[in-house]
Amino acid sequence: MLARMARPYLRHTAHIDGDFVVFLIGVRLIQPWRFWTIVPVSRAMGAMVNELTAHPELGCLGVEQWVGRTTIHVQYWRSRDHLMAYARATDRVHLPAWRRFNQVTARSNAIGIWHETYCVRAGEFECVYGNMPPFGLARATERVPVAGRAETARGRLGVTDGSDAPPL
Repeated sequence: MLARMARPYLRHTAHIDGDFVVFLIGVRLIQPWRFWTIVPVSRAMGAMVNELTAHPELGCLGVEQWVGRTTIHVQYWRSRDHLMAYARATDRVHLPAWRRFNQVTARSNAIGIWHETYCVRAGEFECVYGNMPPFGLARATERVPVAGRAETARGRLGVTDGSDAPPL
């Protein structure tokens, strides 16, 4: 039997200057037997993500998504103003799609939609990724190795110098 080489536990965190916004949005299939009602919403979300990816000047830094009975998109935005400008822009995908949704899909109770917006002040976040490919905030912004102050959650939040790690 061949001995396996030990794989190092690689840890990274994210770096971003200034404030940013985390926007969660999703759709839930309430009546699974009417699964086709989710198709237009899914297509519209795909078109929006494609548009945002193609136009970084709109302010969307990155998107992660999970698909299932409840589909969730986590979006990272440069600012609240960028997010609100995109939501109301008549020449972008979102507003016409939202109007269509309200005219057609919203009349049914087959699906539900939701969103949450979190405005994050500079330095008031922390994240760590172990043995992960670029993901989440670190994929949307700058992925940096965990070192120094970033060794602990309290250090990443600026509460300590990072030397407060408990012994493992």
